[in-house]
Amino acid sequence: MIYELRRYKVKKGKMKQWLKVMEEQILPFQSSQGMVILAGFTAPKEKDTFVWLRRFRNDAERKRQYRKVYESEHWKKVIAPQTEALLDLSAMVVTDLSPVPWSILQ
Repeated sequence: MIYELRRYKVKKGKMKQWLKVMEEQILPFQSSQGMVILAGFTAPKEKDTFVWLRRFRNDAERKRQYRKVYESEHWKKVIAPQTEALLDLSAMVVTDLSPVPWSILQ
């Protein structure tokens, strides 16, 4: 399994809007395309930070899912403009994670 930890900087004052877009648009769309979203987090001491975790069977599956989601007309025309308006995309950090043997996420 590959876990993907995504850390975003939400534009000042836009967290409430961002969480609504995540819950009502991004999560349902990505899930409908086969992506597995495990969790999302805000950081109370870092008001503009949003972190979420996705899981993929392997890198080939992740590449297929990326193409299916991010190259779709729905993403390009509906969702991407909203993410650009709400996030500082230059500050996005994506980290691949592999669980250690004792992790319950194995």
